[in-house]
Amino acid sequence: MTSVELQSLSKQRRLLVTGGAGFIGSNFTHYWCQHYPNDRVIVLDALTYAGNRRTLVPLDSHANFRFVQGDICDRPLIDALLQEEAIDTVVHFAAESHVDRSILGPDAFVRTNVVGTFTLLEAFRQHWMSSDRPEDYRFHHVSTDEVYGSLGPHDPAFSETTPYAPNSPYSASKAGSDHLVRAYYHTYGMPTTMTNCSNNYGPYHFPEKLIPLMCINILMGKPLPVYGDGQNVRDWLYVEDHCSAIDAVLRRGKVGETYNVGGNNEVKNIDLVQMLCALMNEMAPNLPVKPAESLITFVKDRPGHDRRYAINSSKLQTELGWTPSVTVQEGLRLTVQWFLSHEDWWRPLLSEEYQTYYNKVYA
Repeated sequence: MTSVELQSLSKQRRLLVTGGAGFIGSNFTHYWCQHYPNDRVIVLDALTYAGNRRTLVPLDSHANFRFVQGDICDRPLIDALLQEEAIDTVVHFAAESHVDRSILGPDAFVRTNVVGTFTLLEAFRQHWMSSDRPEDYRFHHVSTDEVYGSLGPHDPAFSETTPYAPNSPYSASKAGSDHLVRAYYHTYGMPTTMTNCSNNYGPYHFPEKLIPLMCINILMGKPLPVYGDGQNVRDWLYVEDHCSAIDAVLRRGKVGETYNVGGNNEVKNIDLVQMLCALMNEMAPNLPVKPAESLITFVKDRPGHDRRYAINSSKLQTELGWTPSVTVQEGLRLTVQWFLSHEDWWRPLLSEEYQTYYNKVYA
């Protein structure tokens, strides 16, 4: 291990976590504050519909935690935070992330995912240069497997060298942000790292995504909308495993490198929904409609719906010693239990705006 790697492992870090009130970002913030309580953690979040300030309230008493409401496109704000907090590590989650919303309104995805990432990169570059280009500074960018496009049933899983072939405005905007991060390393030597992850699930997941949508609709006795024939395949990654993977990359990853993060859990959408129904039948005795699988309703397929995603995480496992620890069976049980126990968190999110969006997508 090099001296820089040893220093990175031992020093007190000062993190700026963008999008830290969203699903993955908030789980990462809780993870980091628990595992590294001496590190300073600043969360920057615009608190759009998918950001929930209440998720971070338990951290408000943490001496090294600070929440700032703001936009990653606000360059003066970014500059001020980097300087006044002496930030040495940016962990960039902030993104518009839902494919269905990108189909309805792609402009927000270009602004946040491309322009926002550029704003952060440029601000961090200036901050890093004014600090004499420390080798242990990091800009970590969190991306998605969707940038690689779609796989056939027998195609090998996505690797870090798979050509980009995005098929939705969402994945195209994330591909653009990935290319910017790569360019800032190769052009300026800025110390960047990047992860491309598969579908995450777990606590604090906004209701528009598949697993929380199904959990909540089952609890409310509403139809369970499944796109097309339900045969689309996704690799499911429990969110805490994702957090530990980012931890490994920040602590031991090589600058300029990309690491794919997957859960080794490929499941067809219809099979996943049926697994959730079975868990709900078992764990929620007072469901309004039983059996829950009687609520499954097939709806018109999403435009440009990728057929299969699969992630090859061997680089991350071989080089950094990370492996996923939660099977999809274990993770789904934990997730269902969380939604059963946290109605006070998810019910307020079923707003009029959310209902309007839901009706546009699934009507």
